Amino acid sequence: QVQLVESGGGLVQAGGSLRLSCAASGRTFSRYNMAWFRQAPGKEREIVATIFWSGGRTYYADSMKGRFTISRDNAKNTAYLQMDSLKPEDTATYFCAAGRSVILATKAAAYDYWGQGTQVTVSS
Repeated sequence: QVQLVESGGGLVQAGGSLRLSCAASGRTFSRYNMAWFRQAPGKEREIVATIFWSGGRTYYADSMKGRFTISRDNAKNTAYLQMDSLKPEDTATYFCAAGRSVILATKAAAYDYWGQGTQVTVSS
């Protein structure tokens, strides 16, 4: 069992930065791939980025490449999402998720555990 708690969301102007954190409980965090998803009102949940359990591989959705960076610290049971050059269209609730797929899955159904979400609002 893994419990996830996101933090770091807030209101920021376009072009600004935020760093989201996802703190995990349990001793098996290092065995899980971690992902960030986001969901805007009236839209489906979409993948933002994923990172392999070892941290050795990552995946980014096309619109996030070059602006967002996913990382993890297994010693601290925490995953991060550094978001730079934020745009108004990045406004959404951001969720972290944990899963044990053998690949870097991009579908929400592949992840077993979810946080409650943190709101990110980017003003123009």
